[in-house]
Amino acid sequence: MIQKSIYPLFFIFPFLLFNIYITNAQQGKVTIFEDKKITELLALKSKMNKENKITEGHTIQLYYGELTGANGVIKNYRRNFSSWPSTIIYETPNYKVWVGNFITRLEADRALLEIQTQFPNAFVFKPERKN
Repeated sequence: MIQKSIYPLFFIFPFLLFNIYITNAQQGKVTIFEDKKITELLALKSKMNKENKITEGHTIQLYYGELTGANGVIKNYRRNFSSWPSTIIYETPNYKVWVGNFITRLEADRALLEIQTQFPNAFVFKPERKN
């Protein structure tokens, strides 16, 4: 009776040892060497995205007219809002005040609701890309 119960152990014991060996063999240490310029490039890309230089998104226009009016509007905007970058664009013979670079229309509309409390004539549009 004892001999019959020992035979299965001869098959199970090597199987268990093999599984333990395989499990321990798969543990290791991975070292990744990363160039320091990668983080600098990611920061630069993020900055360029915020400054409307890379992506083709939606923008909010606050003003269209003379330079003195554009300067006044952008100063007023920067005093009241700091969440989105603003810039003055010259298109002969007028100046435009543009705010933000939003990837989705929904994101632009949310910002527009907040901006329209101070600038009721503001609107969202998708600017044409100039090459």
